[in-house]
Amino acid sequence: MALFNWVFARSQGGEFILRIEDTDAARSTPESEAMILDSLRWLGLGWDEGPDVGGPHGPYRQSARKHVYHEHAQQLVAQGDAFPCFCSTERLDEMRKAQQAAGENPRYDGLCLSLTESEVRTRLDAGEPHVIRLKVPTDGVCAFEDALRGPIEIPWSQVDMQVLVKQDGFPTYHLAVVVDDHLMGITHILRGEEWINSVPKHKLLYECFDWEMPVHCHLPLLRNPDSSKLSKRKHPTSINYYRRLGILPEALINYLGMMGWSMPDERELFSPREMAADFQLGRIHLGGPVFDLAKLSWLNGQYLRQLEPDAFMDRMAEWALNRDNLSRLVPLVQARTERFSDIAPQVDYLLGDRRSLTAEDFRTNRLSDDQVAQILDHVSREFDAMRGWERQALFDTCQALSKWMDLKIRDFLLPLFMAISGRDVSLPLFDSMVFLGADVTRVRLREALAAVGVSKKQAKRLEKQHREFLAATRGDAGDDGNEG
Repeated sequence: MALFNWVFARSQGGEFILRIEDTDAARSTPESEAMILDSLRWLGLGWDEGPDVGGPHGPYRQSARKHVYHEHAQQLVAQGDAFPCFCSTERLDEMRKAQQAAGENPRYDGLCLSLTESEVRTRLDAGEPHVIRLKVPTDGVCAFEDALRGPIEIPWSQVDMQVLVKQDGFPTYHLAVVVDDHLMGITHILRGEEWINSVPKHKLLYECFDWEMPVHCHLPLLRNPDSSKLSKRKHPTSINYYRRLGILPEALINYLGMMGWSMPDERELFSPREMAADFQLGRIHLGGPVFDLAKLSWLNGQYLRQLEPDAFMDRMAEWALNRDNLSRLVPLVQARTERFSDIAPQVDYLLGDRRSLTAEDFRTNRLSDDQVAQILDHVSREFDAMRGWERQALFDTCQALSKWMDLKIRDFLLPLFMAISGRDVSLPLFDSMVFLGADVTRVRLREALAAVGVSKKQAKRLEKQHREFLAATRGDAGDDGNEG
């Protein structure tokens, strides 16, 4: 989506703005922001305004604009277009369960709309926890135009009374994005098709503020080969994974450009600037483009073979043999090395891909097949949820799981050694995971689980067991994403 916005802006002589939407404190960290900036720079997608370069519409981090959203939320309440909602999470959960049981579309039932102005003031003065909700019509349809898909209509009965400001005082995406897009002078928004159902809420907000709504264009989402939505549980979705794999940035950005679009002359090798020179929204294909790693690898090979030998060596050194990379590798191998020729067999799975695995690789007399699957599944789920990536945190997670499963830690780690290195014994496991990084480690765990083979029935059982682990160790069954 960043690529298509960049290309469209350049094709129109416009500006590409980078905004950090970090109002979810649990999911937004300085590390995640740095990763976004670094990934876009590596791909060659520079921005005209943003948190690091400044601009006339700053600040460009939403966490620094909380006062702006508060002012606009209060304006909506004063106009009667939004209202304080004091309903507890428990009440909302019960309400939605009842609606689903009745075959109804889950949405807020408007209970707090019936409160008198005096009741609202009393509860606010008492400091009662609350959110601010958008008042949404119950009848009729919301009609809007999509620049790619044409006219779209969505019944208001399918639109929830969206939370605009959470209990912690931070805005939800829906309020923040509308306010920021207006104040920053955004004229066109290209985003994924999963946001189509949110347009009525945004259109309603633009009308409440008496603002002109930007042109919206909803692009098709990338798909797995089975046509399901591309997600990290099924497919590597991090730029850093492909960077670590040895994919050139010019090849990856070229391949992403081919996802749903093609050059007028049908050539497959092109740069973003060449794409911008011929870009037209009407040439975007609506069919869900399939992200095919084999096709990406082929395209990357085309770019590699075009390099001069000196450039090839430079790019290879930059990829894996640079001093920063070696400085992290040497502590793992130096004490285990008698000759330099000993190094390659020790680090092959760290610098390259580890060998393909089969279910037979995980057979051991210390663990049953079910235990192996449970270990790989639970570790994968826990590692997917990690924000940081440090050796001690990785070890602590595995130790907690092994204790809960009543397994010795050395037995618990057996499937992980195989999943990460393709061997029963390798360089220190957790140091290897840190060196490989979160993205590669997570992919190898998912590949290992696929090699073991898990039926749908077993997958449901594993998911239930993991929820039991969360309840036993953290006192709950995980975050259900309820914004109250």
